[in-house]
Amino acid sequence: MARFSAAIAPTTTSSSPAATVAPPSSTPASRRFALNALGSLGMATLLGCGGGGSDSDSTDTAGSGSGTSTGTGTGTTTDTGTGTTGTGTTTTCSVVPEETAGPYPADGSNASNNTYNVLALSGIVRSDIRTSIGSSTPVSGVPFTITITLTNTNASCAALSGYAIYLWHCTQDGNYSVYSSNNIADNYLRGVQATDANGTVTFTTIVPGCYAGRMPHMHLEVYRSLSAASNASNKIKTTQLAFPTALLSTIYNANAGYSASVRNLASMSFATDNVFSDGTTLEMTTMQANSGGGYSAHITISVAA
Repeated sequence: MARFSAAIAPTTTSSSPAATVAPPSSTPASRRFALNALGSLGMATLLGCGGGGSDSDSTDTAGSGSGTSTGTGTGTTTDTGTGTTGTGTTTTCSVVPEETAGPYPADGSNASNNTYNVLALSGIVRSDIRTSIGSSTPVSGVPFTITITLTNTNASCAALSGYAIYLWHCTQDGNYSVYSSNNIADNYLRGVQATDANGTVTFTTIVPGCYAGRMPHMHLEVYRSLSAASNASNKIKTTQLAFPTALLSTIYNANAGYSASVRNLASMSFATDNVFSDGTTLEMTTMQANSGGGYSAHITISVAA
């Protein structure tokens, strides 16, 4: 089912600008929403498709005996994000929904009437994305790490090693780098990494803010390799990650830099979000506080590789 959506961010000239983001349209189109976004640099018409992971499913079952799941010992049955305790282990993975890249991907595609491409920059392959490449000054925000594990629905949910993940998101004020300043050198909160032997990457960043019209989220694109992660034309998946509302509300209220996010989050819900309104089962992260005073989250997503 087609999904049309856009996230609107204001135009500013610094790494941590004030948020003055206009809300998107909420006209429904079946289970998806369509809007034409007037971005900071011009009119951009954005396209994205979504679904509940119907591209491909794969199940890996082990054990024998009786119970909710069969086997020996204690395990967990998981089906598209919902777990039940049983006596064995059954793991089902589904393809993560395809979502819009939004108006500010900076991946070489024509977005907001520009073809900025941070993927071609030396230094974009990095785990800490809190600064622009070559800068030592991080953007402001609550420290945050996000760990993403990539699996293959066509191989019994096996880990995908050596694939590349491009991650980007907004500042605590709700702004996106590159487009906010009209300067590709301002590329904070964007980075690429290759998955390790376990199919995993971890990015060091900040808790994303909430701007008007969208629930807090992160964008990502999946590529078959680092060498392929040079232009959006090579991507095999585009999706978005969601975060627990109650915990984000606590973080926003406790940190002055997120004051605009307090108001914006209070006026939104997943039900009214133009990307997540059809469900977040395969896109919701598990998030918690860590011992360093920041927060961490993790998620496993699957593609049909």
